[in-house]
Amino acid sequence: MNWDDTTDADAAERLVDSVADREDQAVEAALRPKDLDEFIGQERVREQLDLVLRAARARGATSDHVLLSGAPGLGKTTLSMIIAAEMGAPIRITSGPAIQHAGDLAAILSSLQEGEVLFLDEIHRMSRPAEEMLYMAMEDFRVDVIVGKGPGATAIPLELPPFTLVGATTRAGLLPPPLRDRFGFTAHMEFYEPAELERVIHRSAGLLDVEIEPQGAAEIAGRSRGTPRIANRLLRRVRDYAQVKADGLITRDIAAAALAVYEVDARGLDRLDRGVLEALLKLFGGGPVGLSTLAVAVGEERETVEEVAEPFLVREGLLARTPRGRVATPAAWAHLGLTPPRSQSAGNGQGDLFGA
Repeated sequence: MNWDDTTDADAAERLVDSVADREDQAVEAALRPKDLDEFIGQERVREQLDLVLRAARARGATSDHVLLSGAPGLGKTTLSMIIAAEMGAPIRITSGPAIQHAGDLAAILSSLQEGEVLFLDEIHRMSRPAEEMLYMAMEDFRVDVIVGKGPGATAIPLELPPFTLVGATTRAGLLPPPLRDRFGFTAHMEFYEPAELERVIHRSAGLLDVEIEPQGAAEIAGRSRGTPRIANRLLRRVRDYAQVKADGLITRDIAAAALAVYEVDARGLDRLDRGVLEALLKLFGGGPVGLSTLAVAVGEERETVEEVAEPFLVREGLLARTPRGRVATPAAWAHLGLTPPRSQSAGNGQGDLFGA
């Protein structure tokens, strides 16, 4: 079990949002695995990272700097804590938005202990001056602190103890190449398979003292959008339902009934997702339709539709972005139980779907 990492204030209220709220953060602290052996999923990343950490321990040196990329909720923060635990080192946690000036970063770096792990979440949102200071710190374990202004300014070199930087980002493409190249190990974290999420759910249920049948875990896993954080959140809501409406045991029927109450369907779509699809299908015949028009039809902001609903719908193959606008796929019609117009069922409009 693993997690991590709002786009929009409204999105934070969604049960299937992958961004952690305060309740998630509190629960995750108790559920996080403590070492790589406990960490579920991401087999390739785990194997590679295990080699990096074992080699560093054998040399008696600090680990290479690590960059973790991937969607929120997949376990980047958890892995950073595991790296520190495996190296027997303390960890300092901060984020890119919190470092707006080079002086902010210099203050953090100068207070690090030898071998300490510095976890920098949302590293792509760090300010450019701080980013440029980080280049030298990562490579030479040194920073130049500028004292004074104008012609009288003086650069004072400050030596740093060896440390390990673990950077996390949901948008690796926004990192400049000079920064990305300074990481000795880069890992991209993938969405989880349902079988892996079932293992996450069983582990969490054990820690939360929740009784759950294998079929109940499978039902929750299938609606968790490939994300452990969402799986754990749905588990807690289903647990509440089982305690109030049943005898506390989570079966397949109980899980399905509970998630129906919370409007999370069998494929993991919630009210917003279905609202976008229903508007696209029922009002616009499956598209193409412009994003702004679709957002007005749904009653949401353009950014909410584009950044909150669309990524999952596209990943699930229910919606396509084309040069002419948004288009529903045959899978979207099938999921909502609707019959596509004759022109679409006959194959017309395929250029709209795949012309991008």
